[in-house]
Amino acid sequence: MSHTPSAPHALRILHTESSCGWGGQEIRILTEAAGMIARGHAATILACPDSNIAKAAKQRGIPVVELPIFKKRLSSLWAMRQYLARHAQDFDVINTHSSTDAWLIALAGLTVYGMPPVVRTRHVSTAINNLPFTRWLYLQATRHIVTTGEKLRQTLHADNRYPLEHMVSIPTGIDLTRYCPGDRVAQRAKLGLADRPTLGIVATLRSWKGHCDLLPVWAKLQTRFPDWQLVICGDGPQRENLEKQTSDLGIADSVRFVGNREDVEQWLQAFDLFTLPSYGNEGVPQGLMQAMASRLPVVSTTVGAIAEAVIDGETGYLVAPRQLDQLEAALAKLMGDADLREQMANAALARAQARFGSEHMLDAMTVVFDNAIKAGA
Repeated sequence: MSHTPSAPHALRILHTESSCGWGGQEIRILTEAAGMIARGHAATILACPDSNIAKAAKQRGIPVVELPIFKKRLSSLWAMRQYLARHAQDFDVINTHSSTDAWLIALAGLTVYGMPPVVRTRHVSTAINNLPFTRWLYLQATRHIVTTGEKLRQTLHADNRYPLEHMVSIPTGIDLTRYCPGDRVAQRAKLGLADRPTLGIVATLRSWKGHCDLLPVWAKLQTRFPDWQLVICGDGPQRENLEKQTSDLGIADSVRFVGNREDVEQWLQAFDLFTLPSYGNEGVPQGLMQAMASRLPVVSTTVGAIAEAVIDGETGYLVAPRQLDQLEAALAKLMGDADLREQMANAALARAQARFGSEHMLDAMTVVFDNAIKAGA
């Protein structure tokens, strides 16, 4: 579905991302860029050579510039300076996403004529120091800060004294035509899963996503719900450790590791229940929103801005991070009550359809970009 741009002219947007990894942050950048292009704007992604986001952008037909900006070092700064000297005036606004690319843009831009305004998106809840240079980066070198959750915005105001008017919360939007309910039994058959009640998790296999807390809880739940299976979608640095933990706990028969999936929506449609026991670094995780849009009740934690997506007791349950007894109790309550799962699944779907569509994100980001440009005119 195409939109006419709300701006009087098409915007020319440069997204920068120094991370080579893969997760919700990279997916949001790609979704936003593709959505803006569909609305008639121009969007380019500047990323590291051979990074996951560069590869994915090429697959999706999004223009990519590859520069060696993985680390904060002089060679990276020089590469960025050279690029901006030639191309800064090709863009109306620059949107930075990670610490390294934000610093490189800010420092390189000091000596570049015609630098466009910079918007910084903060995707995670990690603390920011209050050193003078960091305050300069966020308050002077950056025209506006976007957070992916309101709690992140309020925390930056409380802990770092950043003015609320310098920041706006714009939750990540997802494609509701892709993430939608399906036929569980048919999907399990299609994916080669046993037709058993299924708990699923979709997340990069990083320590703080909480897989290591989920597995011992699952071992206990297996004694009470032996007919259930656990499916782990995603890959990452913790995979080997988690597979060993699964084996050591004696639960390998009921756990499936299926790796990174391009067809995540099909796996979500095969689940009965979704969990994400994160204990750090979250904004509003896309996996949770995707699960709710797929009509799944969810069990997650109170980390980051998760409570802005999941309504405790209505669309699922929220527990304190790393409290394994709480996690077990919440999962057991839903695993043991099909009617409660259905009730919460319907509430989750209604909330997702009302709030999580990507159009809200694209509308709000357009306003931020327009205002940043006007403020610098």
